[in-house]
Amino acid sequence: MSVARTHSSPTTTPWFRASPDSTIVADMGCRILVADDEPHIRGVVRAYLEREGYEVVEAENGEAALEHGRQAGLDLLVLDVMLPGLSGFDVLRTLRSEGSSVGVLMLTARDDVIDRVAGLELGADDYVTKPFEPREVVARVGAILRRFGRTAGTQAGGSATEPAPLRPVTVFFDLAIDMDSREVTRAGNGLPLTRTELDILAALAEMPGRVWTREQIGQRAFGESFDTYDRTIDSHVKNLRAKLGPRPDGGPYVETVRGIGYRAARPVDPV
Repeated sequence: MSVARTHSSPTTTPWFRASPDSTIVADMGCRILVADDEPHIRGVVRAYLEREGYEVVEAENGEAALEHGRQAGLDLLVLDVMLPGLSGFDVLRTLRSEGSSVGVLMLTARDDVIDRVAGLELGADDYVTKPFEPREVVARVGAILRRFGRTAGTQAGGSATEPAPLRPVTVFFDLAIDMDSREVTRAGNGLPLTRTELDILAALAEMPGRVWTREQIGQRAFGESFDTYDRTIDSHVKNLRAKLGPRPDGGPYVETVRGIGYRAARPVDPV
C-alpha cells in the first residue's frame, strides 16, 4: 500500500512506500509530536508510531507545533519543513534559541543538500527525505531516543531491568561532561548543546588525540541509522565549536584532520 499527498496530481510520487511490519519496540511512555499540514501523512505516521507503543500528538501548522514543542513532556518532534505559518525551520530555530533540547527529526520534501544542512545547523538531530517508508521514520525515532537514553531501564514490553551504573564525569580541558545528567558545564555553568552535539563531543572526548572519520563519528553518535552523509557531521561539529568557543589555550576543542575527519584536542603536558 502506498499513500500520496491528497492534493497531489495522480502522477506525483507517493509520499510513503509500502513497508514490512516493524519489529522495533518503543520505550513505553515516550511522547512524540507529528507536525505536518497533510492529515493523511500525520495519520499514517501516527499509526506506525502508535503501533510501536509511542504516545502521539499532532500539529497541522507551525504555530501549533511551536506551542506543543514548548510544553514539558515531549520526547521528540517529527517536524515537516514546509509547515504553513511558521516553517519547520522557524519552529526549530525558536525552540533551540529558547534552550530546548527536545529531539527533532525533520521531514523534507526535497532531497536537497541545502535543506538538510539548514536543518542540521539549526539543531535538528536527524532528517528523513520524502518519499519515505513509515518504518524508516519509526527506526530513526527509535535511534534518536536510544541516543538520549530514553530506552534505558526497559526491555521489550516495558519490563524493568537493573539500572545502569553511573558513569564518571569526563573532564575535558575546562569542560565537565556528565552523560548521566546529559550536561556539559564550564565552571559550573551549563552549555546549551543539543543532544546530538553532546553525543559527538562525548564520543570524541573519550579518546583525545584519536582521529575519527565522519562515518565512525556518525556511527557512534547516530547508531545504525547514520547514512554516512558527510555534511551531517560537519554541520553538527560547526555548531558544537560555535557553542564551546576556544579552549583555555586558544585552540578549538574539536580539531579538523584534513582528508580524514576530526579529533578531540589532546591537552599539552606541562613542561
